[in-house]
Amino acid sequence: MLVGYVSDENDCAIAGADIELESGDRSISVRSKASGAVYADLEPGCYQVAIACSGYGAKRSTVKVRTDIPVRFRLLSDGMTGFMWPKCVQAGETSEYCVHSTRNFRLDLWRYGWEKHHIRTLGWCGEHGAGAMKQITPDGDYSQSGVNWNRVGYTLEYQKHAVVAPERSGLYYLHARTDDGQVCNFPWIVSPRKPTSSIAVLFSTMTWNAYNSFGGRSNYFSQSGLPRTPAVNVRQDLDRYTDPDTWPYKSTAAPLSFQRPEPANTIPESDRITDPIAGRIQSAFAPGQWRLVGWLDREGLDYDLYSDTSLHFDRLDLDQYRVLVLDNHPEYWTPEMYQRVKQWVMERGGQLMYLGGCGLYAEAELPDEQTMLCRREGYFDMRKETPDQLLGINYTHGGFQTGDPYRVLQPDHWIFEGTGLSQGSLFGQNSVHLRCPGGASAHELDKIPVSSSFDLKPLAKGTNPDNQGAELVVFETASGGAVFSTGSLCWILSLVVDESVSAITRNVFMRFLRCRDEPL
Repeated sequence: MLVGYVSDENDCAIAGADIELESGDRSISVRSKASGAVYADLEPGCYQVAIACSGYGAKRSTVKVRTDIPVRFRLLSDGMTGFMWPKCVQAGETSEYCVHSTRNFRLDLWRYGWEKHHIRTLGWCGEHGAGAMKQITPDGDYSQSGVNWNRVGYTLEYQKHAVVAPERSGLYYLHARTDDGQVCNFPWIVSPRKPTSSIAVLFSTMTWNAYNSFGGRSNYFSQSGLPRTPAVNVRQDLDRYTDPDTWPYKSTAAPLSFQRPEPANTIPESDRITDPIAGRIQSAFAPGQWRLVGWLDREGLDYDLYSDTSLHFDRLDLDQYRVLVLDNHPEYWTPEMYQRVKQWVMERGGQLMYLGGCGLYAEAELPDEQTMLCRREGYFDMRKETPDQLLGINYTHGGFQTGDPYRVLQPDHWIFEGTGLSQGSLFGQNSVHLRCPGGASAHELDKIPVSSSFDLKPLAKGTNPDNQGAELVVFETASGGAVFSTGSLCWILSLVVDESVSAITRNVFMRFLRCRDEPL
C-alpha cells in the first residue's frame, strides 16, 4: 500500500530515503521512490518510524498509517538557518534563538544602522553529542503550525536559548558561524519599553510571512495547503505555474505561521548598506528595510522601531509619536491596523510617511500572535475602502518590474527646497535594486486613482514606460494631519545612494516633525 511521501522543507520530493517502520515485533524497511512515494506491505495502524537520507537530518517519529490519507514525512536539509522567537520584542524582554546547524556554532549580536555595530558575543552553542545542534522538522504541513524548534532535546530549564533584548530600539541581527566556516544570520526587531523618539518606524513582518515559503508553501504557492504530493519539478507540479486561474487566490488562504525561518532575510556579512540587493524578494524584506533605518541613523533622526503586528495588537501608541513611517512594502494589513492609522491621521493630526509601493493592498487576519490568514489581493471586503482613502494613491499593475527616475512636476513645492531641482528635472536615477535597475520609481508602483476623494496632483511622477510611473503626493487633513506617499517599492532602495531622494525625504521629515501653521 501507499504509506506516504517524503519531502524536504520546500516540499520537494526526496528519493532514496531509507524508512524503517516498526509495530510490535514486526519491522519493515523500504525506500522512497523518485516521487517521494513510500510503499510497504503492512496493515493500517500506528508505527514507530526511523527515516534517514544522505544530506538530511535523520529522525524518529510516530505515525498513523491509513489507507485514505498518505503520511507526509518531512526531512530538513543539512546546512544552517535560524530565527528569533518571538521575532519582535520590547527592550528587556526575552527571545530564544532557534538555529539549525550540523555543527557547533558561535553566536554574535549586531545592530544594523548606517554601519553594522557588534553588540556582544553570546558564546559558542553546542551539545555533547554529535549532530545535537540539528533541529527536527515536524511531519505534515508545518507552514501552518510552525517548526517548533528547540522543543525536542532541550529539556533542562537552565539550558534555554534565551537572549534579553537590548535597551536601544532598532534592527538587530544574530550572526551564527560554525567552526568550519558555515554562516547564517537572521533579524530581530527590538521595540522600546516606552516611546523614546517622535518617529515610529513600522516594519512589514506580515509581508515577510506572506511571501515566506519555508515549509513548502506561502500565500503565493499552494495557498490552500500542501499539494496532494510533493513536487518533483515545481514548474510542472505546482498550480502557481500550471493553472493561471489559481492566482490571485480567491478566498482566505490556509494559515501561515510566523514561527519559521525566513531565508530571504539573510544579509551577507560582508554587505554594506550601499551595496546592491540582488533578489526581488530580499528587497521587500529586512535587507531592503535596513536601508531605511540606516539612513535615519546617518541623518541623526532618532526613531523607535516596531513590527506591524505590534500595531495590530495595540502595542504601539500612535498618540505618543509625531511621525509614523511605513517601509517599502507594507502590503498586508489587518482592518484594525488600517482604522487605527486612519483615525490618527484624519482625526488626531498624525503625520504619515509612506515610503513604499503596493501598500495596504492585501487584507489579512491575525487570529493569534503566531498565525496569519491572508485574503485576496486587491479586494477590501473587511475595511470597505481602497488604500488611497488613507495614502492618496493605490497600487496598479502598470509599470510592474520596470525601473526609472522621477520627473519633477511642481518644482515650487517645499519638498524640493534646497535640492536644485527644477521643472522637468529627473531625480532618483540611482538605486541598490539589481532586479529592477534604472531608478527610484521601480518594481511595484502606486498612482492617484481616477475616483480619488482627494484633490491631488502629483508633485513628481516616475518616467516608467506607458505613463505608468509612481506618483508622489503630499496632502494634509482637517485635523492638522498629513500624508507623504512616494508610490514606489524602490524609493527606500534609492534613499541611501541618491542625494535628491535623500534630500526630499529629509525635507519631509523636518516639516512633519516641527509644529507648523503654514499649509502643505
